[in-house]
Amino acid sequence: MEQRTPGAGAGSRVLVVDDDPTVAEIVTGYLDRAGYVVDRAGDGPDALARAAAHWPDLVVLDLMLPGMDGLEVCRRMRGRGPVPVIMLTARGDEDDRILGLEVGADDYVTKPFSPRELVLRVGSVLRRARPAPAAASGLLRAAGLTVDPAARRATKNGVELALTIREFDLLAFFLRHPGRAFAREELMREVWGWDFGDLSTVTVHVRRLRGKVEDDPARPRIVRTVWGVGYRFDPAAGPGEE
Repeated sequence: MEQRTPGAGAGSRVLVVDDDPTVAEIVTGYLDRAGYVVDRAGDGPDALARAAAHWPDLVVLDLMLPGMDGLEVCRRMRGRGPVPVIMLTARGDEDDRILGLEVGADDYVTKPFSPRELVLRVGSVLRRARPAPAAASGLLRAAGLTVDPAARRATKNGVELALTIREFDLLAFFLRHPGRAFAREELMREVWGWDFGDLSTVTVHVRRLRGKVEDDPARPRIVRTVWGVGYRFDPAAGPGEE
């Protein structure tokens, strides 16, 4: 399997997976004009085969695919290796969007959508996937956790954590600001780079992160809920509350 180092901008490989040829053609055209190398797939098995042949830097993945849906495609790709995923969902299907985030999608765009907005989202996710600049690459350590921003690697008690791009960014942000409570709106702005959006995105990612860094995710000690505010990274706290 050929894998490429993720990067933003010209030359990054994007796999577009959508069974609607019109949507796929429009998205492909906009991404191509933005300088991306674009592969297309019309269903899940084709997407997995194309990813195996040329590992993408990012996947634009329709949730509703024939036979194998986007959730299963995302699971199987993540089983082969880390890859950023932007999921396309139908407007109003909040449960489906949350499911997409639960299986590890880094972002989602609701249909109908602006192709220009999608291109911006692709660039944003790819920029987040790049290693941190040297000035910001010092190791972050707390509560048995070590985060290396330059290598985009995180460990807990020496064991490497399998984090998505957003989970990694969220953990690194928390470690840089221990003891401070952040509203979900602040986290969305600082970690996602969005001034507005569906705040359930933050809630789901916090829940997923807790599942990987907490000894007991049902009673979190590290990423604490601050009722009426948001969340706080508190490695020295006692038994947590949800």
